[in-house]
Amino acid sequence: MTEHATFDAPRLAVPDRELSRARMKVGRAAWAARYYKDFSREAVLAIAEAVAKAGHDKAAQFADEAVSETGFGVVEHKTIKNKLCTHELLDYYRDLDLVTPRVNEAAKIIELPKPAGVVFALAPATNPVATVYYKAMLAILSRNAIVLSPHPAARKVSAAAAQHLAQAAEAAGAPAGLIQCVEDPSIPLVQDIMSSDRINVILATGGTAMVRAAYSSGNPAMGVGPGNAVAYIDPSAKVDAAARCLVESKAFDNSVLCTNESVALTLESNRGNMERALRSAGAHVCNEADTDRLRDYLFTDKGFNLEAVGKSATWIAERAGLRVNPSTKVLVPVVATPGQDDLLFREKLCPVLTLTAATDFQQALTFAKHTARRGAGHSAAFHGEDNDRLVAFSQGVPVYRVVVNAPCSQGAAGFATHLPPSFTIGTGFAGRSSIGENLGPQHLVQWTRIAYAKDLPANLAGIDLSAVSSGHAAPKPAAPPPDPAQSSGDVSRDELRRLILEELRSLKGGDA
Repeated sequence: MTEHATFDAPRLAVPDRELSRARMKVGRAAWAARYYKDFSREAVLAIAEAVAKAGHDKAAQFADEAVSETGFGVVEHKTIKNKLCTHELLDYYRDLDLVTPRVNEAAKIIELPKPAGVVFALAPATNPVATVYYKAMLAILSRNAIVLSPHPAARKVSAAAAQHLAQAAEAAGAPAGLIQCVEDPSIPLVQDIMSSDRINVILATGGTAMVRAAYSSGNPAMGVGPGNAVAYIDPSAKVDAAARCLVESKAFDNSVLCTNESVALTLESNRGNMERALRSAGAHVCNEADTDRLRDYLFTDKGFNLEAVGKSATWIAERAGLRVNPSTKVLVPVVATPGQDDLLFREKLCPVLTLTAATDFQQALTFAKHTARRGAGHSAAFHGEDNDRLVAFSQGVPVYRVVVNAPCSQGAAGFATHLPPSFTIGTGFAGRSSIGENLGPQHLVQWTRIAYAKDLPANLAGIDLSAVSSGHAAPKPAAPPPDPAQSSGDVSRDELRRLILEELRSLKGGDA
């Protein structure tokens, strides 16, 4: 899910007021995390249910506000994505127990769950509300507190969505401060929070610079980078069905999901069929002149033209000087041969799908490998019935998700396949990420393992784990740290002193 802000810039000064407010949010989150980590499974699910309902109820409203604020995407499609991150996400993980100790009598091992603590999560402008919903739900299910930092272009709707979920969580019994959002994000402020020793893990969704900044912060991080998905359409594919999948995927939310197809690749013998099928599915297949105009518009000396991100096919066509049918869903520039390093083979977060054709499958596979390296570890798609080629393609292309005969945008994100539903797509070793699968709540919990000697008897049944599994909590502090959202002016010295004292008390109690 690519963002284009530069996070490797030199550190800049942050106004004291903004810095103090942000640090207070982290302090409140640390307090909430210490309290919430002892909640029972039943209490966790009750809070998750309340948050899912609250998010679902305002999915359409926040979708509309997101499009209005950012100018990206389609309200109807953002509504779908927002809803998918409520009840459907909860149902997927409902039976995943991250609270109850695990006892393996045969191996003589007991596992005790340990939540991370405070999660710092960055959300992109392309999928702002869906990412807020998704990461907040993951934190709740894993008994963690979360501080969200939206992209500046989507800060208003992201903060409103986070506050709405926070109110629902607290009404269901969650501690105050469990879900918070940085209202005025900036690069230096985000850098300061990422390096805080009170942050336990960072979830970085965005471009390469942001992800690397998270990994170099000194705190554990799980980051994902840009995609550049290649869709291979084999001659064995049902060409009309494949074309419909491609157009549906590339047009969905004006192609702002990083899982969308960037290049459609087929064999020369099948190219004519693909062009016909794409036209029938609602695409405008470009001639050579249109392809040149589109390339010149989309790619400038500074890189990809950001004004095209999340805009419709007709909007882009008008500005690029193309005459298209008003019902056009996707623009398809055609690059005759795949061997050249054409700019149109790069990631495009807009409904522009490059079509090219190889002479044979081996050339197609070589090209797919080369193209996918620009989105290494991410996603690809295969359309066809030839299983030998499917396996060869999946093994050869440096990605960790291959979607078969389905839209890649929705399929790799787990909404058109049985992959885990996700808005954080792990790119693994190939993409220099710490995880290769779709991020889930299980990645925010680690386990202490009590292991007995192999050759000595162990009475595991005699161990009382009720204090862990039933969720008995330590006495709740009299009050959480002050809420910076309730302060209209600078944070006072008394408030900061109170935070420091609260932290000292927690250190003495051994809960830090």
